[in-house]
Amino acid sequence: MSDIYELMISVDLRDEISEQELAELSWHLGIGPQPERLFIVTAFPVVVDDSGIPVIEDDPYPLLAGRGAASRVGGVLCSALASRADLPRKGWSLMSRQEIHPDEFEKVGELLCWLATRAHETHLLGDGAVGMGFLRFYEAEVPDVLQVASGRVSWPT
Repeated sequence: MSDIYELMISVDLRDEISEQELAELSWHLGIGPQPERLFIVTAFPVVVDDSGIPVIEDDPYPLLAGRGAASRVGGVLCSALASRADLPRKGWSLMSRQEIHPDEFEKVGELLCWLATRAHETHLLGDGAVGMGFLRFYEAEVPDVLQVASGRVSWPT
């Protein structure tokens, strides 16, 4: 048995992203190098036990960088970021399809909450939440809407 989910994100972002934020976002999507300093998701604590004494270290990794064939949900894992500079609604279009385990919900949730604060108003839902895409348990046939409301992601319970 597996706890894998299909995560599908599709969001248009306003044109208010700094160069540093854009660099980090590109890294998280697997389309750019890791920046020297992280501004969006800043801590990646991991417990290391090399000498019998557990130590917490910071071990950053890109959150939406999966590529190639998906192992559990079928299809392809991918991410893309495109400028909307030549379109009437300026900004960025982001798309990502990933496999995600519930252990990753917290870190990915930090990134989704950041994205929600920069989402174009077309992603606002009637209740003030921001529609970010879909989440589907790998055995389910129908996905759930993935949204951010009041700084929290609507992860399954």
